[in-house]
Amino acid sequence: MSNDNDQRGVALHFLTGLGIGALVGAVTALLLAPKSGKETRDDIKQAADEMRAKADKVIHDLTESGDELVKKSKEILETTKAKVQQAVDSGKEAIARRREHTAAEAEES
Repeated sequence: MSNDNDQRGVALHFLTGLGIGALVGAVTALLLAPKSGKETRDDIKQAADEMRAKADKVIHDLTESGDELVKKSKEILETTKAKVQQAVDSGKEAIARRREHTAAEAEES
């Protein structure tokens, strides 16, 4: 589980860096291109809108991944809880049998 979280963190940092780098590159290219001010502003707005859409998609995907991780964690917790309860019950039964056996041996003595 921790490894999944670490990998998601690395992926998030990578995607954030990639997005920032793409935005900086796009803005730099737009500013250096020989266009009128209005065209440049329109291009910058379009690039920003595209980056916002990409960021929204990444956030949505990460949210879905997080929701799936929570769901799987709950399933694992329930399974583990059931196994632990079964082990505890088996232990109690073994103790009860041992007590009965010990009591029977004591009566025979």
